[in-house]
Order: sequence, then C-alpha cells, then structure tokens
Amino acid sequence: MHRIDCLQYCNWSEKIFRQMREGGVDAVHVTIAYHEMFREMVANVEQWNGWFERHSNLIFAGRTGDDVRQARSEGRTAIFFGFQNPSPIEDDIGLVEICHMLGARFMQLTYNNQSLLATGCYESEDTGITRMGRAVIAEMNRVGLVIDMSHSAERSTLDAIEVSSRPIAITHANPSFWHPARRNKSDDVLKALGESGGMLGFSLYPHHLKDGTNCTLDSFCEMIARTAELMGVSQIGIGSDLCQDQPDSVVEWMRVGRWTKDIDYGEGSAANAGFPPMPSWFQDNRHFDAIAAGLHKQGFSQADVAGIMGDNWLNFYDASFGPAE
Repeated sequence: MHRIDCLQYCNWSEKIFRQMREGGVDAVHVTIAYHEMFREMVANVEQWNGWFERHSNLIFAGRTGDDVRQARSEGRTAIFFGFQNPSPIEDDIGLVEICHMLGARFMQLTYNNQSLLATGCYESEDTGITRMGRAVIAEMNRVGLVIDMSHSAERSTLDAIEVSSRPIAITHANPSFWHPARRNKSDDVLKALGESGGMLGFSLYPHHLKDGTNCTLDSFCEMIARTAELMGVSQIGIGSDLCQDQPDSVVEWMRVGRWTKDIDYGEGSAANAGFPPMPSWFQDNRHFDAIAAGLHKQGFSQADVAGIMGDNWLNFYDASFGPAE
C-alpha cells in the first residue's frame, strides 16, 4: 500500500517534512504557483531545490510513479509540483513543455476566475474551454502534464473531460451532494470523471466540508462511500488541501493575487476570511491513519482502502506523467 496526498499548500518546514515521514506519506502533490508568472514560479522551484538539498533524508523531487515506490522503499517522501492557475505558462504554449521539464505534473486550467483557458467556479457565466484552452490541453496531453479542474466551473470541467485525450484530475474537491460549496462537484461531473478514467481527490479544507471544522470522520467517510458508488472506487483518492502553518495573509494571495484591489473573501464570510481550524481528526500529515480507519469502519475492503489512500493515485501517476504513446 502506498500513501499519497494529491494536494497540499503548507508553509513548508523541516517540521512538516518530518510529519510526512511520521505519517508514512510516500508522495505529496504541492502547489508551487497560484498567480505567479513563469519566472516567479521558477524562483519557487529554486526554493524547493534548496529544501531537497537540505532535507534529502526526508524528501526528494518526484517525476514518475516509480519515484513514489522509491520513496516507500527508502522511507522518504516524493514531492510532485503543480500549479493552481495557468499563470506560469503566461500566453505561451511552449512553456507547457518547459514547465513539465522543471517538474510540474499538474496544472489547473483555472483558479476561481476566468483564465485564458477556461472558466473558474466564481464566474457568473461559464463559456467552457477556450480556443487557447483546447490547444493547451492537447499540448499537456502530449508531454504528460495533468489537467486539473479543481477550481473550474461546471461546463468547463465537462468540456475538459471531453476534449482531453487522457484522463484528467480534480485533485482537491468534494461532491456537491454532500456539501454545496461553490467548487464542490456535481453528480454529472463526477460520473463523467469516473467514466473517463479520471481521478477525484477528497478535500479536507473546512470550507469544503459538511459542518466545516466540526465535520465528523464518519460523515467524511460516508461521503467517500457514496462517491465510490457514483464514480467507482478505483477513481478516488485524497487531496487534502492541507494549508498547515500558513498565515491568514496567504489566503489573500490565493484569492486576490494581483487581479483586484479589493479583498475577495471567497467561500466563507468576511469574518472568516483566514484559514479555519482543521477537523480534530485530521490536523496534519500524521493523521492519515484516522481516515484509513474510518474507511474500514465504513465497510471498505483492505484493497479498497489501500486504493483510496494512495494506490489509485499511483496508478494514475504511472499512466499520466510521461509523454503520450
């Protein structure tokens, strides 16, 4: 069994890297860009290279599924890069391949707003995948950069599933039948995602949880069971959206970037614009055992629990990170 978390955006430190090891986490997809342009993203890669050098006993750069297996055998954690917005490719399709060469393995076609590629979930009108979006999807398919529609609107997400020649991912979101957050996903999206061989990573970010911080482990695992019935148990995993140790000011960067002079509070009220407390049963990387135990209690088999906790993502990594055949 492998343990993979397919989305975190923590305030990275040796403490967190050690907690990954304490939790037996073999791989983490980390966000290295929200609104950063290409050169700013490269600076973030430089910072990670420093961490890889200083903490080589704990973490290393992941590029393929085999790196997850290596991490498991060596007692380290493979770190995979991803973007939550296509800002790093600017308006240059050639940068898709360059970003993949630098280690990027996931790229959201949108964050919350309209992008050059597609529509984000906060826009009132969803016009679907754009002309550039279709071209970029084809290029992402070619090089092995996974299309991520976690923050994208409904039509755009369905379009991406249809347009892409390879399965896409929604790395960190939950079903809207369980909790109607603006970017949780409809039954139609989940069915299409499952039928196409795509992956959903369940989020533990409180704004995406039924009852928020007070969400129970039983409720979360019941939601996973219902989703498995909808899209197949082999197409689901964890994408916790853990933002551990981040100051509230980072939420402002995530939501506002440089695109507005006003504060965009997003999901949650203005009074709760920062990071809400995590549920008591999942505070950090040491607590994945609680989810596994909850899944067993829900009635999942040992093999299905292993799949949800990481093996499903590993199969997806194996199929997705290299050039198209």
